[in-house]
Amino acid sequence: MATDRTADVVWQGDLMSGRGTIERVGSGAFGPLDVTWASRAEDPQGRTSPEELIAAAWAACFSMALSNGLAQSGSPPEKLETSATVTFQPGQGITRGALTVRATVPGLDDAGFRAAAEDAKQNCPVSKALTGIPDVSVEAKLAS
Repeated sequence: MATDRTADVVWQGDLMSGRGTIERVGSGAFGPLDVTWASRAEDPQGRTSPEELIAAAWAACFSMALSNGLAQSGSPPEKLETSATVTFQPGQGITRGALTVRATVPGLDDAGFRAAAEDAKQNCPVSKALTGIPDVSVEAKLAS
């Protein structure tokens, strides 16, 4: 079954001096959130940016895909700690994406974990949506 997710944004003014508000998301999980050009290209000063929201979605999606892949291969994770970085270059767009994951996965070696992380990076739905990013990496480490 397909699902639709929604968000409502109000923008006032031009790009450089204007400001916007992500008023709400369909789930009600968050909002309102302020967004401006400065929060996107300079200092966020307590506001968000589209790239920050993409990073959050990507980290969550990757974690879900990795957890599923590990479980299906017989090594369900105890814990995954994932961070995502999305680099925005004014005039060029998103130029880089990086995922970092540290995990506790009983019975799995480093090579197996790195392979599972690479597969999740390639196949989670958000990763697939971000295929236009020219430089994407994943760093995967098991907790000691």
